[in-house]
Order: sequence, then C-alpha cells, then structure tokens
Amino acid sequence: MWIIKTLVIVSHPEIDNSQTQQFLKKGADDIQATWHHVEELDKIDIQKEQGLLRQADRVIFQFPLYWYAAPFGLKKWEDEVLTRNFIYGDKTFPLEDKEFGLIVTTGMPLKDFQKGATENITLDEAMAPYRAIAHLGRMKIMPLFSVPQFWYMSEEEQMQLLIDYQRYLSQPFPDSLVNREEWFEKHLHQFVSELGPKDQFTGNLILDTFIQNKENLEQVSDTLKMIKEGEDE
Repeated sequence: MWIIKTLVIVSHPEIDNSQTQQFLKKGADDIQATWHHVEELDKIDIQKEQGLLRQADRVIFQFPLYWYAAPFGLKKWEDEVLTRNFIYGDKTFPLEDKEFGLIVTTGMPLKDFQKGATENITLDEAMAPYRAIAHLGRMKIMPLFSVPQFWYMSEEEQMQLLIDYQRYLSQPFPDSLVNREEWFEKHLHQFVSELGPKDQFTGNLILDTFIQNKENLEQVSDTLKMIKEGEDE
C-alpha cells in the first residue's frame, strides 16, 4: 500500500482567524500530512527546515493570495531555506523527483483570474516563480489547487473541497481514474474499520459495492482497449 509523506508549508499571518486554513488543517491532520506553519517559527533553523524537505515525498506551498504572491512569511522562509546550493548549485539536487504542489486561497472568484477579466492574469501565471524554483530543483510539478471564496461555499461544496484537498495531499500523482479509485478504496477501508458495530454491516456493504463497480469499470476499460487494438490492426 502506498504511503506518501506530504509536507505542507503553510503561510498565513493570522491563521487562527482564517476559517479556510483551519478547515484545511483539519483535513491535513485527518490524513496525517505534516502541517508546517512558517509564521509560528521563532527562528528559522535552516538545517532543520532543509531536513524536513529532504524527508518529504511531496512538498506543498499553501497560502492566501497577497498581491499575486504568498505572504511575507513564506518569502522570508524561502530566502533563508531554499539556498542556491541546496536547490541546484552544488549539483546534488536533494529535492530531485519529489513532487511539488501549490494550494492558493483567494477572496476573488476564479472567473476573475483570466485575460481580459478583473485581474487580467491567471493564477497559473502568478505562480510561475514558485514553479521555476521547483524546476531548478528537478522536482515533479503538480497542477495548481485553488480554493476561491471558501466562505461562500455550501456545506456540500465544502465537503467536496475536503475530499479533493485530501486527495491532493495524499493521492498518487497524476490524478488518473485508477489512482482515484485506489485512493477512495483505501480510505473507505479505513472509514469502515472505524465504524461502530451497528454500522459495520452497512459500511461493508458500501465498500463491497464500490469494489464491484471498480472491477466492472476495469472490465469495460479492458474491452475498450481490445476494440481499439483491433481497429489499429
């Protein structure tokens, strides 16, 4: 069973007052991702911080958008921890093949982040400097994960966000159908195992149904591949 060691480097100057970050922290804690809030550090111990990065399989920068970039706390952390020699200068590349992702929260709707709209820039374009650092370190770059206007989300939308967020932190990359199925099956097993005796039967029934549907999808996929191969001959 795959286990991904995910390090979430979080920057927010008033994190205790942020409903969005508190919600995401609960989601990260539930899957045992390492939550590392840089503004809480009394002093940045460069060797310790670089050690955390070395131990991780997946490194995530998570922050609210402040003038098309991260808050000052992350910039200060970057300047001290991500030294030239650590990233690429000594040719050892300690972050090589680790996965790098960005989680950006914003008070503006996503429709405003496009050419000709209010912001006249996409979030992907704004995040280019962070990806450039990851590229120099030979990291595998994941798609951007955005969280727009959390406080306007319905309860159902928040629950969907929670699942998507946890998958982003712990599901194998890329976000393929197979990887999604394996992630959901793993977490369903865990969820059912934690149910009380009265709910075990229903939980196992749901799990069995999911596994059966997964097997049916795999059979359909194999059939489609056979048909495609026949057409190509």
